[in-house]
Amino acid sequence: MAFGPSIPHLQHVTIGKPITRLGVSFFPIDYPASSLPEISTGSSSGLVVEELGSAEVPTLSVYNPTKTPVLIVEGEHFLGGKQNRSVNTTVLVSGKTKLNIPVTCLEQGRWGRSREYTRAPSFTPARIRALNQQAVDANRRAYNSHEGDQGQVWNAVHEFLSDAGLASPTSAAADADRGAERDASWRRAVEELSALGPLPRQCGFAVAREKRIGAIELFGARKLLKAHWSSLVRSYMLEPPLLGDRPSRKAVRAALKKLGSLTAETSPGIGLGIEHRVRDRSVVGHALVLSESVVHCSAFWRKRNQGYQRGIPQTRTVHGLREAMAM
Repeated sequence: MAFGPSIPHLQHVTIGKPITRLGVSFFPIDYPASSLPEISTGSSSGLVVEELGSAEVPTLSVYNPTKTPVLIVEGEHFLGGKQNRSVNTTVLVSGKTKLNIPVTCLEQGRWGRSREYTRAPSFTPARIRALNQQAVDANRRAYNSHEGDQGQVWNAVHEFLSDAGLASPTSAAADADRGAERDASWRRAVEELSALGPLPRQCGFAVAREKRIGAIELFGARKLLKAHWSSLVRSYMLEPPLLGDRPSRKAVRAALKKLGSLTAETSPGIGLGIEHRVRDRSVVGHALVLSESVVHCSAFWRKRNQGYQRGIPQTRTVHGLREAMAM
């Protein structure tokens, strides 16, 4: 791992007027034109996702049967297999290539007969992605590993379901999405947001609850964002609604300026491209960069009272595997 420039071109983005539903504001972001090659992503990409021959909690096998590189986005939530999983880092898979990718389990109470994998209707909930990204960042520095902290994630899923007042027989994060569907106002808000975006030049968005910026998602091309738009919107809408002052574009600009000022730790991606990872006491983020253009970037801001965990996660996913298989 080496130190290098920050995530490229963040200083050149344009921020649009926000759309707010149920206390969550989405600020559209136009990103500079990139020099990326043809890339496919999402459910139409043809990607095949499977368990390893000897199944492991922290790893899945993916195969791209096409000639076009396929983008797998950090936080994508795959249902099935022996357990539901969340992708730990963004990966670009070359054509006709098979790779092992790092994942974290989002379902503690099932390790059984494998089922075909499908994409969940929502990405992994944002608070769980943020927690897992901090663990992945720490494990990259300490062990050169993309593992998360399985114990922390299972605890976070349990807390998330509890906050939503939901009971899940297998402690599956996906049940939060099904629970939210019962709320008519939530369904209407998600349907409206899904229909509104992305805008013609939009390649990303910032998410805020009340005045606080919580996350930023950026893609190197509008069509890459479009393929995941609805799933991302749903995931950010899963948190309980808030009522309060709305944030400003000034706050988003300040957050992007801060993100773009941080020196990145760079390393080869699992597939194509170079990973750029940044962090400080307030934010953790990562981007996959190809030919000096961002393919995907995600960043999460910590709550003011959360602080920065400088220690390395203590619960490694290899222990999570033993726990899961013992169930």
